[in-house]
Amino acid sequence: MPKLNKSINISAPVEKVFAYIDDPLTSPEWLVGMTEVTDVTGSGVGQHYHWKYNMLGVPLRGETTVSEHVPNQRRVTEGKGGVTSTWTFTFAPHEGGTKLDLEIDYTIPVPVLGKLAEQLVLKRNQRDMDVSMENLKDNMEV
Repeated sequence: MPKLNKSINISAPVEKVFAYIDDPLTSPEWLVGMTEVTDVTGSGVGQHYHWKYNMLGVPLRGETTVSEHVPNQRRVTEGKGGVTSTWTFTFAPHEGGTKLDLEIDYTIPVPVLGKLAEQLVLKRNQRDMDVSMENLKDNMEV
């Protein structure tokens, strides 16, 4: 299972950053490839929603459930469908703003994309993660 990691410092309060990420409907605003989030139910642990995601031109669908929720500290989600993934967000105060760490463990849908594309996907997903975190930073620092 591939793993991506990225840390970024954001000049915005932890509460603001956490609230933004905690709302799955904001995902298409900052997450590269996320095209739609629907059917959001609940909040905190157990929150559930459906999504549409585009990976290298291949449309994927799935659903996500929040498995851990510690306000302003940690948020973990479990996704299944086109991609099986675990997203772990860790938030910490840092120099008047927020240090955000994101770790993603996921399974590449090799039958969908083909074995030859696997390495390309790994590199592209790391780049997309880097851009997504910069998008998040830009959205929070306005």
